[in-house]
Amino acid sequence: MVNAPGGAAPVISAWTAVSPLGLRGADFTAALRSGRAAGRPLDPEEWSVPFREASLVPDFHIRQILGRKGTRSMDRATGLAVTAIRHLLTGEREHEEAERLPGVGEETGLALGTSTGSAQSIMDFTRDSLVGKKPFYVDPARFPNTVMNCAAGQSAIWHGLRGPNTTIAGGRATGLLALRYALRLQRAGRAQAVLCGAVEEFSSARAWLEWHARADEDSAAVLGEGAAVWLLEPDASAREHGRKGLAEVLGLEFGCAADAKQARTVLAEAIGRLLDRTGVTPGELSAVADSGAPGAEGEAERAALADALGGAEPPRITAADTVGDTCAAAAAFQIAAVLALAERKEIASGDTALVTTVDRDGVVGAALLRIR
Repeated sequence: MVNAPGGAAPVISAWTAVSPLGLRGADFTAALRSGRAAGRPLDPEEWSVPFREASLVPDFHIRQILGRKGTRSMDRATGLAVTAIRHLLTGEREHEEAERLPGVGEETGLALGTSTGSAQSIMDFTRDSLVGKKPFYVDPARFPNTVMNCAAGQSAIWHGLRGPNTTIAGGRATGLLALRYALRLQRAGRAQAVLCGAVEEFSSARAWLEWHARADEDSAAVLGEGAAVWLLEPDASAREHGRKGLAEVLGLEFGCAADAKQARTVLAEAIGRLLDRTGVTPGELSAVADSGAPGAEGEAERAALADALGGAEPPRITAADTVGDTCAAAAAFQIAAVLALAERKEIASGDTALVTTVDRDGVVGAALLRIR
Protein backbone atom coordinates (compact mmCIF):
# COMPACT_ATOMS: atom_id res chain seq x y z
CA MET A 1 0.00 0.00 0.00
CA VAL A 2 0.96 3.65 -0.40
CA ASN A 3 0.89 5.57 2.88
CA ALA A 4 1.33 9.25 3.62
CA PRO A 5 2.42 10.88 6.87
CA GLY A 6 -0.18 10.70 9.59
CA GLY A 7 -2.29 8.23 7.64
CA ALA A 8 -3.41 10.98 5.23
CA ALA A 9 -4.21 8.78 2.24
CA PRO A 10 -3.20 10.43 -1.05
CA VAL A 11 -5.90 10.81 -3.69
CA ILE A 12 -6.12 12.21 -7.18
CA SER A 13 -8.61 15.05 -6.77
CA ALA A 14 -8.42 16.91 -10.10
CA TRP A 15 -7.04 16.27 -13.57
CA THR A 16 -6.94 17.64 -17.10
CA ALA A 17 -5.43 16.86 -20.48
CA VAL A 18 -4.33 18.85 -23.51
CA SER A 19 -4.58 16.26 -26.24
CA PRO A 20 -5.37 15.63 -29.91
CA LEU A 21 -8.99 15.35 -28.71
CA GLY A 22 -9.03 18.99 -27.59
CA LEU A 23 -7.45 21.57 -25.33
CA ARG A 24 -9.27 20.55 -22.15
CA GLY A 25 -9.98 17.48 -20.10
CA ALA A 26 -13.67 17.72 -20.95
CA ASP A 27 -12.78 17.29 -24.62
CA PHE A 28 -10.71 14.23 -23.78
CA THR A 29 -13.55 12.70 -21.76
CA ALA A 30 -16.16 13.38 -24.44
CA ALA A 31 -14.14 11.90 -27.30
CA LEU A 32 -12.36 9.01 -25.57
CA ARG A 33 -14.90 6.38 -26.60
CA SER A 34 -15.72 8.01 -29.93
CA GLY A 35 -13.73 5.54 -32.03
CA ARG A 36 -12.10 8.46 -33.79
CA ALA A 37 -8.89 7.51 -35.60
CA ALA A 38 -5.76 8.91 -34.02
CA GLY A 39 -4.02 10.28 -37.11
CA ARG A 40 -4.64 13.20 -39.40
CA PRO A 41 -2.77 13.96 -42.64
CA LEU A 42 0.25 16.23 -42.26
CA ASP A 43 0.86 19.18 -44.53
CA PRO A 44 4.18 18.44 -46.32
CA GLU A 45 4.73 22.18 -46.70
CA GLU A 46 4.75 22.56 -42.91
CA TRP A 47 6.23 19.25 -41.76
CA SER A 48 9.41 17.66 -43.14
CA VAL A 49 8.89 14.24 -41.56
CA PRO A 50 8.96 10.58 -42.67
CA PHE A 51 5.31 10.06 -41.65
CA ARG A 52 2.20 11.04 -43.58
CA GLU A 53 0.03 11.56 -40.54
CA ALA A 54 0.19 12.40 -36.85
CA SER A 55 -2.15 13.07 -33.97
CA LEU A 56 -1.67 16.74 -33.10
CA VAL A 57 -3.32 18.98 -30.51
CA PRO A 58 -5.84 21.02 -32.55
CA ASP A 59 -5.51 24.80 -32.73
CA PHE A 60 -2.52 24.82 -30.42
CA HIS A 61 -0.79 28.14 -30.97
CA ILE A 62 1.29 29.12 -27.96
CA ARG A 63 1.06 32.90 -28.31
CA GLN A 64 -2.69 32.81 -28.89
CA ILE A 65 -3.28 30.63 -25.84
CA LEU A 66 -0.70 32.00 -23.39
CA GLY A 67 -0.24 35.51 -24.76
CA ARG A 68 2.79 37.25 -26.23
CA LYS A 69 4.59 38.01 -22.98
CA GLY A 70 7.26 35.44 -22.18
CA THR A 71 6.45 33.14 -25.08
CA ARG A 72 8.77 34.36 -27.86
CA SER A 73 11.23 31.53 -27.34
CA MET A 74 8.89 28.98 -25.72
CA ASP A 75 8.99 25.57 -27.40
CA ARG A 76 6.01 23.31 -28.01
CA ALA A 77 6.65 20.90 -25.13
CA THR A 78 6.86 23.72 -22.61
CA GLY A 79 3.77 25.39 -24.05
CA LEU A 80 1.77 22.18 -23.74
CA ALA A 81 2.85 21.70 -20.12
CA VAL A 82 2.21 25.30 -19.08
CA THR A 83 -1.22 25.22 -20.71
CA ALA A 84 -2.26 21.92 -19.13
CA ILE A 85 -1.18 23.03 -15.65
CA ARG A 86 -3.00 26.35 -16.07
CA HIS A 87 -6.19 24.50 -16.96
CA LEU A 88 -5.79 22.23 -13.95
CA LEU A 89 -5.11 25.07 -11.51
CA THR A 90 -8.15 27.03 -12.71
CA GLY A 91 -10.51 24.07 -12.81
CA GLU A 92 -10.73 24.44 -16.62
CA ARG A 93 -12.60 27.71 -16.26
CA GLU A 94 -12.48 29.72 -19.45
CA HIS A 95 -10.87 32.90 -18.15
CA GLU A 96 -7.12 32.71 -17.75
CA GLU A 97 -7.32 34.97 -14.68
CA ALA A 98 -9.77 32.58 -12.99
CA GLU A 99 -9.18 31.91 -9.31
CA ARG A 100 -6.82 29.06 -8.55
CA LEU A 101 -8.09 25.85 -6.97
CA PRO A 102 -8.37 26.45 -3.21
CA GLY A 103 -5.63 24.89 -1.15
CA VAL A 104 -3.16 24.73 -4.04
CA GLY A 105 -0.64 27.39 -3.08
CA GLU A 106 2.92 28.28 -3.96
CA GLU A 107 4.27 25.44 -1.80
CA THR A 108 2.72 22.90 -4.19
CA GLY A 109 5.23 20.51 -5.75
CA LEU A 110 5.54 19.52 -9.41
CA ALA A 111 6.69 16.16 -10.79
CA LEU A 112 6.58 16.37 -14.57
CA GLY A 113 7.57 13.61 -16.97
CA THR A 114 9.20 14.09 -20.36
CA SER A 115 11.45 12.20 -22.78
CA THR A 116 14.42 14.42 -23.62
CA GLY A 117 12.56 17.66 -23.12
CA SER A 118 12.23 19.10 -26.61
CA ALA A 119 14.30 17.17 -29.14
CA GLN A 120 13.55 19.90 -31.69
CA SER A 121 14.96 22.63 -29.44
CA ILE A 122 18.10 20.63 -28.75
CA MET A 123 18.74 19.94 -32.43
CA ASP A 124 17.93 23.48 -33.57
CA PHE A 125 20.25 25.06 -31.02
CA THR A 126 23.05 22.62 -31.85
CA ARG A 127 22.61 23.25 -35.57
CA ASP A 128 22.78 27.02 -35.07
CA SER A 129 26.10 26.65 -33.25
CA LEU A 130 27.50 24.62 -36.15
CA VAL A 131 26.29 26.58 -39.17
CA GLY A 132 26.66 30.10 -37.79
CA LYS A 133 29.68 32.25 -38.61
CA LYS A 134 30.86 31.65 -35.06
CA PRO A 135 29.76 28.93 -32.61
CA PHE A 136 28.48 31.51 -30.13
CA TYR A 137 26.22 33.22 -32.70
CA VAL A 138 23.14 31.59 -31.22
CA ASP A 139 19.98 32.96 -29.64
CA PRO A 140 20.69 32.80 -25.87
CA ALA A 141 16.98 33.02 -25.11
CA ARG A 142 16.57 29.56 -26.64
CA PHE A 143 19.27 27.88 -24.60
CA PRO A 144 16.95 27.03 -21.64
CA ASN A 145 14.83 24.98 -24.06
CA THR A 146 17.71 22.56 -24.57
CA VAL A 147 17.73 21.27 -20.99
CA MET A 148 15.44 18.43 -20.01
CA ASN A 149 13.82 20.23 -17.08
CA CYS A 150 12.76 23.28 -19.10
CA ALA A 151 9.04 22.41 -19.17
CA ALA A 152 8.88 21.76 -15.42
CA GLY A 153 10.92 24.84 -14.55
CA GLN A 154 8.96 27.17 -16.82
CA SER A 155 5.66 25.74 -15.56
CA ALA A 156 6.68 26.50 -11.98
CA ILE A 157 7.73 30.04 -12.90
CA TRP A 158 4.54 30.73 -14.85
CA HIS A 159 2.28 29.47 -12.09
CA GLY A 160 4.23 30.55 -9.01
CA LEU A 161 4.98 27.05 -7.74
CA ARG A 162 7.86 27.08 -5.24
CA GLY A 163 7.60 23.54 -3.93
CA PRO A 164 9.82 20.64 -5.03
CA ASN A 165 10.27 20.68 -8.81
CA THR A 166 11.30 17.46 -10.52
CA THR A 167 11.65 16.20 -14.07
CA ILE A 168 11.26 12.46 -14.65
CA ALA A 169 12.33 10.69 -17.86
CA GLY A 170 11.62 6.99 -18.36
CA GLY A 171 10.23 6.46 -21.84
CA ARG A 172 6.69 5.13 -22.03
CA ALA A 173 6.75 4.41 -18.27
CA THR A 174 7.38 8.07 -17.40
CA GLY A 175 3.87 8.86 -16.14
CA LEU A 176 3.94 6.02 -13.62
CA LEU A 177 7.47 6.92 -12.52
CA ALA A 178 6.38 10.53 -11.98
CA LEU A 179 3.43 9.31 -9.92
CA ARG A 180 5.74 7.22 -7.74
CA TYR A 181 8.04 10.20 -7.23
CA ALA A 182 5.12 12.42 -6.24
CA LEU A 183 3.98 9.85 -3.68
CA ARG A 184 7.50 9.72 -2.25
CA LEU A 185 7.52 13.51 -1.88
CA GLN A 186 4.31 13.30 0.11
CA ARG A 187 5.42 10.32 2.18
CA ALA A 188 8.64 12.15 3.11
CA GLY A 189 6.69 15.27 4.09
CA ARG A 190 8.34 17.38 1.39
CA ALA A 191 5.05 18.47 -0.15
CA GLN A 192 1.40 18.05 0.72
CA ALA A 193 -0.05 18.73 -2.71
CA VAL A 194 1.82 17.71 -5.86
CA LEU A 195 0.96 18.37 -9.50
CA CYS A 196 1.97 15.30 -11.43
CA GLY A 197 1.88 14.19 -15.07
CA ALA A 198 3.84 14.14 -18.31
CA VAL A 199 4.21 15.97 -21.62
CA GLU A 200 5.32 15.05 -25.14
CA GLU A 201 5.51 17.20 -28.27
CA PHE A 202 5.33 16.31 -31.93
CA SER A 203 8.15 17.76 -33.99
CA SER A 204 10.25 16.97 -37.04
CA ALA A 205 13.16 16.00 -34.80
CA ARG A 206 11.09 13.57 -32.75
CA ALA A 207 9.53 12.10 -35.89
CA TRP A 208 12.93 11.33 -37.44
CA LEU A 209 14.30 9.93 -34.17
CA GLU A 210 11.29 7.66 -33.89
CA TRP A 211 11.59 6.62 -37.53
CA HIS A 212 15.17 5.43 -37.03
CA ALA A 213 14.33 3.77 -33.71
CA ARG A 214 11.60 1.81 -35.45
CA ALA A 215 13.82 0.79 -38.37
CA ASP A 216 13.38 -2.93 -37.70
CA GLU A 217 9.91 -2.72 -36.16
CA ASP A 218 6.30 -2.06 -37.03
CA SER A 219 6.13 1.62 -38.04
CA ALA A 220 2.36 1.82 -38.31
CA ALA A 221 1.74 3.51 -34.96
CA VAL A 222 0.72 7.15 -35.34
CA LEU A 223 2.77 9.61 -33.29
CA GLY A 224 0.77 11.81 -30.94
CA GLU A 225 1.43 14.66 -28.52
CA GLY A 226 -0.06 16.38 -25.51
CA ALA A 227 0.09 16.71 -21.75
CA ALA A 228 -1.92 15.04 -19.00
CA VAL A 229 -1.63 16.25 -15.40
CA TRP A 230 -3.43 15.65 -12.13
CA LEU A 231 -3.44 16.90 -8.55
CA LEU A 232 -2.30 14.45 -5.89
CA GLU A 233 -3.14 15.49 -2.32
CA PRO A 234 -4.19 13.99 1.03
CA ASP A 235 -7.83 12.95 1.11
CA ALA A 236 -8.47 15.21 4.11
CA SER A 237 -7.07 18.23 2.23
CA ALA A 238 -9.26 17.52 -0.78
CA ARG A 239 -12.39 17.29 1.38
CA GLU A 240 -11.42 20.41 3.31
CA HIS A 241 -11.37 22.40 0.06
CA GLY A 242 -14.55 20.94 -1.38
CA ARG A 243 -12.95 18.44 -3.75
CA LYS A 244 -14.03 14.85 -4.00
CA GLY A 245 -11.20 12.39 -4.35
CA LEU A 246 -11.50 10.83 -7.79
CA ALA A 247 -9.18 7.89 -7.23
CA GLU A 248 -6.68 6.61 -4.73
CA VAL A 249 -3.39 5.00 -5.65
CA LEU A 250 -3.33 1.55 -4.11
CA GLY A 251 0.19 0.76 -5.27
CA LEU A 252 2.83 0.67 -8.00
CA GLU A 253 5.33 -1.95 -9.10
CA PHE A 254 8.21 -1.74 -11.57
CA GLY A 255 10.75 -4.02 -13.18
CA CYS A 256 13.46 -4.02 -15.83
CA ALA A 257 13.77 -6.40 -18.78
CA ALA A 258 16.62 -7.01 -21.21
CA ASP A 259 14.30 -7.39 -24.21
CA ALA A 260 10.65 -7.69 -25.20
CA LYS A 261 10.61 -11.44 -24.59
CA GLN A 262 11.79 -10.97 -21.02
CA ALA A 263 9.42 -8.02 -20.59
CA ARG A 264 6.48 -10.41 -20.74
CA THR A 265 7.73 -12.33 -17.71
CA VAL A 266 8.93 -9.29 -15.75
CA LEU A 267 5.67 -7.37 -16.25
CA ALA A 268 3.52 -10.40 -15.38
CA GLU A 269 5.50 -10.81 -12.16
CA ALA A 270 5.14 -7.08 -11.35
CA ILE A 271 1.38 -7.27 -11.85
CA GLY A 272 1.24 -10.38 -9.66
CA ARG A 273 3.18 -8.66 -6.87
CA LEU A 274 0.94 -5.61 -7.10
CA LEU A 275 -2.29 -7.59 -6.89
CA ASP A 276 -0.97 -9.74 -4.04
CA ARG A 277 0.22 -6.71 -2.08
CA THR A 278 -3.06 -4.84 -2.44
CA GLY A 279 -5.30 -7.86 -1.90
CA VAL A 280 -7.07 -7.43 -5.24
CA THR A 281 -7.81 -10.50 -7.37
CA PRO A 282 -7.79 -10.42 -11.20
CA GLY A 283 -11.55 -11.00 -11.19
CA GLU A 284 -12.08 -7.83 -9.15
CA LEU A 285 -10.49 -5.56 -11.76
CA SER A 286 -13.02 -3.38 -13.56
CA ALA A 287 -10.65 -2.05 -16.23
CA VAL A 288 -7.15 -2.42 -17.63
CA ALA A 289 -5.49 0.59 -19.24
CA ASP A 290 -2.57 -0.72 -21.27
CA SER A 291 -0.06 1.42 -23.14
CA GLY A 292 -0.96 0.24 -26.63
CA ALA A 293 2.75 0.26 -27.44
CA PRO A 294 3.65 -0.63 -31.03
CA GLY A 295 5.67 -3.65 -32.08
CA ALA A 296 7.21 -6.24 -29.80
CA GLU A 297 6.68 -4.18 -26.63
CA GLY A 298 2.93 -4.09 -27.16
CA GLU A 299 2.81 -7.81 -27.85
CA ALA A 300 4.78 -8.50 -24.66
CA GLU A 301 2.44 -6.28 -22.64
CA ARG A 302 -0.69 -8.03 -23.87
CA ALA A 303 0.87 -11.45 -23.24
CA ALA A 304 1.93 -10.41 -19.73
CA LEU A 305 -1.62 -9.30 -18.94
CA ALA A 306 -2.99 -12.62 -20.14
CA ASP A 307 -0.44 -14.47 -18.00
CA ALA A 308 -1.05 -12.39 -14.87
CA LEU A 309 -4.84 -12.21 -15.07
CA GLY A 310 -5.47 -15.79 -16.11
CA GLY A 311 -9.01 -16.16 -17.37
CA ALA A 312 -10.12 -12.71 -16.15
CA GLU A 313 -10.85 -10.31 -19.00
CA PRO A 314 -11.68 -6.86 -17.62
CA PRO A 315 -12.61 -4.14 -20.16
CA ARG A 316 -9.55 -2.76 -21.94
CA ILE A 317 -8.83 0.96 -22.24
CA THR A 318 -6.19 2.06 -24.73
CA ALA A 319 -5.75 5.83 -24.90
CA ALA A 320 -3.28 5.38 -27.78
CA ASP A 321 -6.20 4.38 -30.01
CA THR A 322 -7.40 7.98 -29.94
CA VAL A 323 -4.39 10.17 -29.04
CA GLY A 324 -1.68 8.18 -30.82
CA ASP A 325 1.72 7.08 -29.52
CA THR A 326 2.58 9.85 -27.06
CA CYS A 327 5.74 8.12 -25.78
CA ALA A 328 6.71 9.89 -22.51
CA ALA A 329 3.12 11.05 -21.94
CA ALA A 330 1.58 7.63 -22.67
CA ALA A 331 1.15 6.42 -19.07
CA ALA A 332 -0.14 9.83 -18.00
CA PHE A 333 -2.83 9.62 -20.69
CA GLN A 334 -3.65 6.09 -19.52
CA ILE A 335 -4.32 7.42 -16.02
CA ALA A 336 -6.32 10.28 -17.53
CA ALA A 337 -8.41 7.75 -19.47
CA VAL A 338 -9.25 5.87 -16.26
CA LEU A 339 -10.26 9.13 -14.55
CA ALA A 340 -12.31 10.21 -17.56
CA LEU A 341 -14.28 6.96 -17.68
CA ALA A 342 -14.80 7.13 -13.93
CA GLU A 343 -16.33 10.59 -14.36
CA ARG A 344 -18.67 9.12 -16.96
CA LYS A 345 -19.60 6.35 -14.50
CA GLU A 346 -18.22 3.68 -16.85
CA ILE A 347 -16.02 2.67 -13.92
CA ALA A 348 -18.04 2.70 -10.72
CA SER A 349 -17.09 3.97 -7.28
CA GLY A 350 -15.12 1.33 -5.40
CA ASP A 351 -13.95 -0.38 -8.60
CA THR A 352 -10.27 -0.91 -9.35
CA ALA A 353 -8.35 -0.20 -12.57
CA LEU A 354 -4.94 -1.54 -13.56
CA VAL A 355 -2.53 0.65 -15.57
CA THR A 356 0.40 -1.08 -17.27
CA THR A 357 3.36 -0.02 -19.37
CA VAL A 358 6.31 -1.45 -21.31
CA ASP A 359 9.10 0.68 -22.75
CA ARG A 360 11.57 -0.32 -25.46
CA ASP A 361 14.46 0.48 -23.09
CA GLY A 362 13.32 -2.24 -20.71
CA VAL A 363 11.32 -0.44 -18.01
CA VAL A 364 7.98 -2.07 -17.21
CA GLY A 365 5.47 -0.98 -14.62
CA ALA A 366 1.98 -1.29 -13.23
CA ALA A 367 -0.25 0.89 -11.06
CA LEU A 368 -3.52 0.06 -9.35
CA LEU A 369 -6.15 2.75 -8.84
CA ARG A 370 -9.36 2.53 -6.85
CA ILE A 371 -12.16 4.82 -7.95
CA ARG A 372 -13.68 6.88 -5.12
